[in-house]
Amino acid sequence: MIPERLSHLLQKPQPGDDKYSRGVLGFVTGSERFPGAAILGVIAAMRTGVGMVRHVAPTSVINLLLEVRPEVVAGFGRAQAWVLGSGVPVDDEVQVANIREAASQKCALVIDAGALELVDYSALDPQSCILTPHAGELARLLDRFGKHLDLDYEAVVAAAAITDQVVILKGNTTLIADPHGEVRAVGPNSTALATAGTGDVLAGILGALLATNADSEPNLLDVAELAVIIHSEAATRAAEAGPVAALDVAEQVRTVIRDWMPA
Repeated sequence: MIPERLSHLLQKPQPGDDKYSRGVLGFVTGSERFPGAAILGVIAAMRTGVGMVRHVAPTSVINLLLEVRPEVVAGFGRAQAWVLGSGVPVDDEVQVANIREAASQKCALVIDAGALELVDYSALDPQSCILTPHAGELARLLDRFGKHLDLDYEAVVAAAAITDQVVILKGNTTLIADPHGEVRAVGPNSTALATAGTGDVLAGILGALLATNADSEPNLLDVAELAVIIHSEAATRAAEAGPVAALDVAEQVRTVIRDWMPA
């Protein structure tokens, strides 16, 4: 189970809710080279619980996504949060422009993968975003600011301070830091997560939690911690049936939410 202090972040639909009040989440993810990232993140977000998903990507990616998730609305529009960068190479000019457009929309962001190198952090509202690097991406991010730190703890603290955002350093034990120097360690996490695409799943979970809690301005450390816990539990459940792929993790998220949702 999740800690009681985090349970309020799981939002159960209420009789007066509609798709907008339940949270609209936008994605600029996937590319012609890596189209699957779009599917993984979107499914994870839907299984976490969100009222509506928008998606911005090349036509070929949108068409593929709509084949498996016809509920998605293609194109820019109003959203409470955006997930940026999963499966986007930094040399994809169209998606790079789309990431920068979404990042300008002054709302909560999940900044993942390619977007970590593209976003202008000085233009973002302070402490409004969650960054999701693995170790290599974190090193490149710090290098951009002239920092070279070998220890994970020091590196994630430095990245949070420099960007003025919450940073998740993904790993078997995940470190989460905020700009004030608070660090939370979550883990050990499921070893089943050591497979391609599970980072895209985590980004989708994070985005859904941000969108569904946008009106309450949640503590981003809490959001990040809860997402990491859900992600690991979904992988543990998926592994009960045998070897795990990222899509298996995304689909198990719904059973975790079902079991952990407050009454």
